[in-house]
Amino acid sequence: MITRTTLRTAAAGTVALAALALAGCSSDSDDSTAADGALPTLTEGKLTIATGEPAYQPWVVDDDPTSGEGFESAVAYAVAEEMGFAEEDVVWVRSAFDAAIAPGAKDWDLNIQQFSITDERRQAVDFSSPYYTTTQAVVATEGSAVADAASVEDLAGAMIGVAVGTTSYDVAVAQLGEDDLQVFNSVADVVGALNAGQIDAFITDLPGAFYSAAVEVDGGVIVGQFEGTEGGDEFGFVLPKDSELTASVTDAVDALREDGTLADLEAEWLSEAVDVPVLG
Repeated sequence: MITRTTLRTAAAGTVALAALALAGCSSDSDDSTAADGALPTLTEGKLTIATGEPAYQPWVVDDDPTSGEGFESAVAYAVAEEMGFAEEDVVWVRSAFDAAIAPGAKDWDLNIQQFSITDERRQAVDFSSPYYTTTQAVVATEGSAVADAASVEDLAGAMIGVAVGTTSYDVAVAQLGEDDLQVFNSVADVVGALNAGQIDAFITDLPGAFYSAAVEVDGGVIVGQFEGTEGGDEFGFVLPKDSELTASVTDAVDALREDGTLADLEAEWLSEAVDVPVLG
């Protein structure tokens, strides 16, 4: 984290002027710490961030992370700024998902592409603190009876599918009860049931819902997402194992969470921009 020097007034006028001048130099130095290479990045003065190839919406808009548009692109630039890097000092590269979390040297400082934080993965790489915790969402088909549902009550009586033994199942029971739930062995079975017209909708985590609605379901739409993240997967930046940047990235993520920036970006890119409202 970049620190700010506190100016203190000296008793004598000439000493005060000298102290202020020195403090000003110190402040200028501190503000440019990242760009001056004080942080141990892959390339001095630059922060190299990797994402997927391709990177999909709503995480990155139009597969262009340099735009700052899309949730993860916007989060990455916010973290870089919090660490003291100007927008032009952020360098984007591409990385395969599996290679990013495998042991070995990396050609980037940090990587962002919906990596769930797990103890198993921590054996090979570092994680920042979480910048997002997944919610659960409802997927239906265009024109179905529940496609325009605006609240949990609007889902009453619908046949809702869910995979057994998942967080989605726990949320479905808590929100809707068990009477109208159709329980399947896997998410793939749930998707197949919706495409076959056996159920009206299904519940899965929001990242999975984006993929299912766009790729797996014929005429798929995301009806909305449930409020709350209990039991959801936590997404974090991946860094090389024992990276000297891990603490700095975590501090930046924590600061953005505490000042509300992450919540604002989540609302902008994972709710408003993609029209996935929270079901009241």
